[in-house]
Amino acid sequence: MVVRRLDPILIDQIAAGEVIERPASAVKELVENALDAKAKQIDIAIEGGGRKLIRIIDDGCGMNKEDLALAIERHATSKIPDGDLTNILTLGFRGEALPSIAAVTDLTIDTRSHNQPHSYKLRVEAGQKREFLASNWPRGTRIEARALFAATPARLKFLKTERTETAAVADVIKRLAMAHSQVGFSFAADAGASFDYAPCEAGPEGKRRRIAQVLGDEFRANSIEIDAAREDITLTGFASLPTHNRGNAQMQFVYVNGRPIRDKLFTGAIRAAYMDFLAHDRHPSLVLYLHCDPKIVDINVHPAKAEVRFADPGLIRGLVVGAIKQALARESHRSTSANARSAINMIAEKYAHLNTP
Repeated sequence: MVVRRLDPILIDQIAAGEVIERPASAVKELVENALDAKAKQIDIAIEGGGRKLIRIIDDGCGMNKEDLALAIERHATSKIPDGDLTNILTLGFRGEALPSIAAVTDLTIDTRSHNQPHSYKLRVEAGQKREFLASNWPRGTRIEARALFAATPARLKFLKTERTETAAVADVIKRLAMAHSQVGFSFAADAGASFDYAPCEAGPEGKRRRIAQVLGDEFRANSIEIDAAREDITLTGFASLPTHNRGNAQMQFVYVNGRPIRDKLFTGAIRAAYMDFLAHDRHPSLVLYLHCDPKIVDINVHPAKAEVRFADPGLIRGLVVGAIKQALARESHRSTSANARSAINMIAEKYAHLNTP
């Protein structure tokens, strides 16, 4: 067989298959870019579960014409200024998100840098860059991705229903919103629930308010605070009382340096921490924020940046297990208010006939 170089557009489509699995993947990458651009308000809208349209508007720093031209090139990024992959301080850093999305959508970007007098528009159709156009965009960036996977129709058959894809997009936004409580988030969709989270103040109380916005007041009322540190690694957040449990682990949110992750290390540590308090088929709800030196964690081990690798995983596991166990022991006198109300209602119903004339 003859060895040949792949076409650049085909290369981008292959890369897109690694980074953009579904509409939620594209939304995650674009919202992370907006957060890295220091946006204070991010508005997301989708149509058809994200197949027809993904629109993301932010009031961040925007881009000038030269940066916009480079932003859709592979392996071009502003997120690693010194080229040190062991010192990643941003959410998006691979330099593949925009070109990957552009390879499988009809992409339009309107942007204006804060220190530039003009705004620009660039359109990319299935990886083919069009000419720059003048734009009247006021500040920040607007990105519209239409007809997802139109250039690779075989990928469409792997997508779920519009409502399922919409729910996946909403989940991605909620996870990012809980890590960035000072940023406002709005989400609008033609299938499924929409929401609007107002920005919260800085500090622990702001995080508590944002968590209540996302998870509801019931979680807030039935959770305990986590606050622990070990060797310059801090772990904060909130974990549910044992009596406030669920049949699955979908309400577990873990962040490492502001990045939402799904990692087996934390899953095992959480299960171990609750082992003496919960049956094996019940799961707690919790939100945990771990902050550490970026040099001791490798975030470049998964295409979607969903997993991480620590230099000392035993240290992290010990911190998580110990912090949760200590918090549960400290609050052992508390019980879930929802369960208490349920018990009261059951007793009232049982003896209601005694007061019947």
